[in-house]
Amino acid sequence: MVIILFEGVDLLDVTGPPEVFSLVQRESDQPTGYRVRLAAETLAPVTTSAGVRLLPDLTFAQAAAQRIDTLLVPGSVEVDSRRRIHPRTDPAVVEQVRTLAGRSRRVASVCVGAHLLAAAGLLDGKRATTHWSTAPQLAADHPAVRVDPEPIFIREGEVWTGAGISACLDLSLALVADDFGEALALRVARQLVMYLKRPGGQSQFSVPLEPVSTTRRVEELRQHVTANLARPLSVADLAAVAHVSERQLTRIFKAELGTTPSGYVESARVERARQLLEAGDDTLERIATGCGFGTVDTLVRAFRRQLDSTPTEYRRRFRLERGPVVGGGR
Repeated sequence: MVIILFEGVDLLDVTGPPEVFSLVQRESDQPTGYRVRLAAETLAPVTTSAGVRLLPDLTFAQAAAQRIDTLLVPGSVEVDSRRRIHPRTDPAVVEQVRTLAGRSRRVASVCVGAHLLAAAGLLDGKRATTHWSTAPQLAADHPAVRVDPEPIFIREGEVWTGAGISACLDLSLALVADDFGEALALRVARQLVMYLKRPGGQSQFSVPLEPVSTTRRVEELRQHVTANLARPLSVADLAAVAHVSERQLTRIFKAELGTTPSGYVESARVERARQLLEAGDDTLERIATGCGFGTVDTLVRAFRRQLDSTPTEYRRRFRLERGPVVGGGR
């Protein structure tokens, strides 16, 4: 495996995956074959965005002279005077990515490294993801790429793209599972105190991480929703809490949160249900009641709308400790 280095590269993009791959050998009964090497233009130390210097193992020319199993392309950004983020796509680095990709069995980008893959023409006609903050720019700069800002990672053949910086761990676990199976990936995830790799369909966001509203009234309503998920939370109920009309409440939610009051409530309930499914053994009936869905059927329909999954499938994929689960096979 070869990881590309260049000045200003994001440190975790580079160092996160090797931590995952090093644990593979510890958790495996046989040699894994992973050998991580860092490649740069020269063998001189490379300074990362965090100021930490990394020492390359080989030059780009040396890497291009051999076959590469996996090429990992990290990213980097610049922030202008208006605090706008711009991914770095140095033409010299892009050319090296293009060359080395041609020598590789598979190619994976971490975070905004997707911009380097796109600039090298490796994502044309493919679905790809990147950090949510640069996804619009990726789509604008590369119309031939089908940009999806939601997933944690996406695989298109032997080209993989990963989302935000810490998602490099999820992407790495996915590569491990692809190479050695889910069981070994699970053991590595446990050592990392992570959930077993989140599949590419899982969103980068959860309700509590959404942008905070600039309106105090809406923030109070969000807190009210979170604290009262098991209770009725109709538009009329929320309008009464906010002391506004139902029509005005809908306008406020649309303007501040980009959704309807009922849509936000459902998202908050699904988020809470996700947490319960990941962490405990409650039945689907108990979760549906505790989160305010009322019935398991309503819970299942909400999961299908929000996550394109079912509660049982979600629990099966994301629970770290997999004990017996009761509550129906929905």
